[in-house]
Amino acid sequence: MHSLTIAVTVFALIVPAELPDKTFVATLVLATRFRGLPVLIGATAGFVVQAGIAVGAGSALALLPTTPVKAVSAAIFALGAVLMLRPLESPAEEEREVEAELADVPAEPSTWRVILTSFLVLFLAEWGDLTQLLTASLSAKYHAPLAVFAGSALGLSTVGALGVVGGKALLRVIPMVWVRRIAAAAFLVVAVVTALQAARVL
Repeated sequence: MHSLTIAVTVFALIVPAELPDKTFVATLVLATRFRGLPVLIGATAGFVVQAGIAVGAGSALALLPTTPVKAVSAAIFALGAVLMLRPLESPAEEEREVEAELADVPAEPSTWRVILTSFLVLFLAEWGDLTQLLTASLSAKYHAPLAVFAGSALGLSTVGALGVVGGKALLRVIPMVWVRRIAAAAFLVVAVVTALQAARVL
């Protein structure tokens, strides 16, 4: 696949997976408490670092024999499809969790404090998250680390920007259940294709 096609594919998989996630709600909460631009800068930095870590892990996996790597990747994509169909945790509950994490931050912190806080909150929210595993699997699958990194980092940053700009309105307008169903369907398709590739059918 062409690098641009891979980047777009990764972006299209990451955005619907991340929209209903705690990451989106965390960015929304941060933006309601602090100035939007520093929050976006810190969140984007956290997303970029996490995408880099995931791509690095996936690139290391890609050095292993192709068939077992594709088989494991297919299993992770299938797991992603299943997890996308789980009952959603209520945004209100997720907001309370993030507010608890921000309890020690002063009401009017400096710009650098907002950036650092946003970076840490989003970095930790993404650690071990489904989209991080998916990014690693996509990196192992496509053998195109730069394209996967670009698609993943841009997808995560787009969700973060949506949370900063109009998160509450978006939650009211877009039915997150359907977003998760679309993501589940996409992951299932990728899982089937990857499994067939592992079986050398494709």
